[in-house]
Amino acid sequence: MGREKEAKGDVKVKHKTTKLKRLSDHETAGAGGDTPRNSAKPTKSTEKTDNGKNHKKVKTSKTETREQANSPSKSVKQELEDDDFTVKKKGLKRKRIKDEPVEGSSHSTATPVSKNKNKPHGKEEESDGEAQKKKSKKKAEKMVKKEEGEHPVSKKAKRTKEEIEEARQLKIKKKEEEEQNRWRWWEEEKYEDGVKWKFLEHKGPYFPPEYQSLPDNVHFYYDGKKVKLSLAAEEVALFFAQMLDHEYTTKKVFRENFFKDWRKEMTQEERSLIQVLDKCDFGEMHAMHKAKVEARKNMTKEEKLAIKEANQKIVDEFGFCLLDHHKERIGNFKIEPPGLFRGRGEHPKQGMLKKRIQPEDVIINCSKESRIPVPPNGHRWKEIRHDNTVTWLASWTENIQGSIKYIMLNANSKLKGEKDWEKYEVARKLKSCVDDIRNQYLHDLKSKEMGTRQRAVALYFIDKLALRAGNEKEEGETADTVGCCSLRVEHITLHEQLEGSECVVEFDFLGKDSIRYYNKVPVIKKVFKNLRLFLENKQPGDDLFDRLNTNLLNKHLSSLMPGLTAKVFRTYNASITLQQQLKELTNKSDNVAEKLLSYNRANRAVAILCNHQRAPPKTFEQSMANLQAKIDARKEQLALAKTDLKQAKKEAKAKGSSDPKLQALVERKKAGVRRCEEQLLKMEVQATDREENKQIALSTSKLNYLDPRISVAWCKNMEVPVEKIYNKTQRDKFAWAIDMTEADFEF
Repeated sequence: MGREKEAKGDVKVKHKTTKLKRLSDHETAGAGGDTPRNSAKPTKSTEKTDNGKNHKKVKTSKTETREQANSPSKSVKQELEDDDFTVKKKGLKRKRIKDEPVEGSSHSTATPVSKNKNKPHGKEEESDGEAQKKKSKKKAEKMVKKEEGEHPVSKKAKRTKEEIEEARQLKIKKKEEEEQNRWRWWEEEKYEDGVKWKFLEHKGPYFPPEYQSLPDNVHFYYDGKKVKLSLAAEEVALFFAQMLDHEYTTKKVFRENFFKDWRKEMTQEERSLIQVLDKCDFGEMHAMHKAKVEARKNMTKEEKLAIKEANQKIVDEFGFCLLDHHKERIGNFKIEPPGLFRGRGEHPKQGMLKKRIQPEDVIINCSKESRIPVPPNGHRWKEIRHDNTVTWLASWTENIQGSIKYIMLNANSKLKGEKDWEKYEVARKLKSCVDDIRNQYLHDLKSKEMGTRQRAVALYFIDKLALRAGNEKEEGETADTVGCCSLRVEHITLHEQLEGSECVVEFDFLGKDSIRYYNKVPVIKKVFKNLRLFLENKQPGDDLFDRLNTNLLNKHLSSLMPGLTAKVFRTYNASITLQQQLKELTNKSDNVAEKLLSYNRANRAVAILCNHQRAPPKTFEQSMANLQAKIDARKEQLALAKTDLKQAKKEAKAKGSSDPKLQALVERKKAGVRRCEEQLLKMEVQATDREENKQIALSTSKLNYLDPRISVAWCKNMEVPVEKIYNKTQRDKFAWAIDMTEADFEF
């Protein structure tokens, strides 16, 4: 073990010293000229070099050091023993060679020393045995790095200017070809109202493979006894076994729903035997699943490539359709495989079995003159339709909530793009009449009819708080989620005075996807008085707006403006808020990183308005720690760069301005300091952004509620590349907005 530890110490010395050499030109080699004299042990103190100058050392990641220390391999040990690789025992100090500088007490030596103290360490006088040892040492280092999953620092061949330019031109050419091949549907005339397409042809959905029985060496146990399950029951048992690591399987509702649905899949004999879930042992099935996950992680490049090619063949066959004779990508062409329903939040149906969808459950939609998709062997479609007033290609009803699922075109398709464009244009029209609508509902707060007053208060909430309308689900079909029109008495609390504000309404309810909405909002006195009136003589479970529903509300809104619904209000408020926040937060003099932080803060204001929350990612703390480690390392690098610059200036000043080489060196060092400062600022901004966004989902509002033309115009005005705001997929989705938007666009 002593040999292994010392050998690993050598590996770390070389690895860390290589890092230091990249940061400083003043590091010195050891006695032999090819190994470092001083240990690279992490320390905050400075170390002296031969020329007497102090240089700060760069910290090494603690995780990396810990991994190196904890993962010795048998093969490495054997290799070291075979080559008789001698190392010093831990705690022993080597004697200082004559004329060698004294090392600081905080540094220990990890370099092997020759037994002959008087023998020089020059390469020209090395014995064959020492050369062999060095060779063995290098071999051992490579093996340690391979074992620990660490790649040795390799010098990549620098590309020539011609190669870099060639790659750049190739990228530009590819982008131009994409643009040329893009269907610019927004420049064509629209079809008459209601017609979505003239021609539609596709291959139908792709079905998941049938279930394969467990191998003979994997068993299920009940009450300690081995039980051979029927194929249907075994498949459902495996769904549960695969989730044993997840907290869902510890929840009472999940376990009860699973067991109830699992028993439905069992044979009569299995049902009479398996009565209690706690007596079931899924251990071997879970272990098999974990082994498969690990095997997938450890696949060779060839295996991964084979899977990638197989998946690409499926995409090529099922992932595209012909829409008006243009090739368009289909969004979700794969039928979801069976499994256990999870839901969001505390969903009452979590744990229920999502059954396998068969072709007999699927309705196909295509044009009459197209080739009808062929169902899988031995099956037939439920129905074939030719409806060009809808945008879906196939549909079926899922068994958990009875909702209809659709196969639609990809987000960057013509049908999706047209729908988005139309949605934002309707929201823009609201801007011209929103003041009249607000005056109307404020006037209606004094109406003699209770229904009109309730409608006015609901509109006030939808407008000011961007609440969803509600009443969009059938009773008992999903979790107890509500919107504005379906609020109950128990969901609000009235406060005459609260936290220094008057007339405060406290909301607490589950919104869409069982996401909790909690807010304390000061309201105008008229609204507060009406709410108190609505609460009179009602129980906690009674409706707050008992004379209103979403249909009545939207019918009233459409009479005020064609196409106006409660959802349009939400889109309008989100987009107008983004535009206002961008004007307030952004400075044209900021650098790109600071402008992006301002953009994300504006986006965050919208996400908070719309209650787009998320749980912090599981890896959040670790990723922040990693980022902070990079920031610390960059700070030390900046300090080192500033020291180098100071030294270069000193030397240039001593020799005067006559030496052009020294002046060029000073300029290079200045550029290095600037580069370090820019990189450090970028990292610090990134850390701030991540911390502020850990519980806010920005993408939901960015993709569904914010007019992309606002962001594109902002990018043009602020000279920020649109690639910084939208990734490739999102740029394809909003290609229409990117192409048509000018810098002076106003929502």
